[in-house]
Amino acid sequence: MRILAFIGALAIVIGVLAGGYFLGGFYSVAASASDAGPVVWALTRVRTASIARHAGGQPPFALDDAAVLRDGARHFAAYGCVHCHGAPGAQWSKFAEGLNPEAADLSEVAKTRDASAIFWVLKNGIRMTGMPSFGKAGIPDNELWQIVAFVKKFPPVCQRATTRVGARLRNELLSAGCLLRF
Repeated sequence: MRILAFIGALAIVIGVLAGGYFLGGFYSVAASASDAGPVVWALTRVRTASIARHAGGQPPFALDDAAVLRDGARHFAAYGCVHCHGAPGAQWSKFAEGLNPEAADLSEVAKTRDASAIFWVLKNGIRMTGMPSFGKAGIPDNELWQIVAFVKKFPPVCQRATTRVGARLRNELLSAGCLLRF
């Protein structure tokens, strides 16, 4: 019985100390400050679990269709995704270097996330990351699914857009406004 009382008292003391630390302003919320490993781990775990639980749904059309990919590239450029994530032939904007956490590497996201998870993130955004909710901004679901198609093809698009074999695709993406000329 004393052990349980000790554990309870210890939990209360830890709770009070943690509350004082976080609510007292001792924890820095500055984007220029790096987070401690356990904080990064916890936030990443919560984000991953939340997306996995809430994501669902299927695209209303085939994501590998060339017209869908082209429209997705246009929307990707028009809605400003390139500023934080870059794009084939384009670098991200300078301000994106100040994001904390940094914007996702879409070539990695395309490999590790399924289409419904990417759609959910686009539609709902992610709190405290700088990733906006395009659904809340009024972007239609069909356009979001088109962006998902483009993101899922991101690695091959990046590779082909810079080769002679991919010259036609590069020209299509340039005309869509996805590739930027410097």
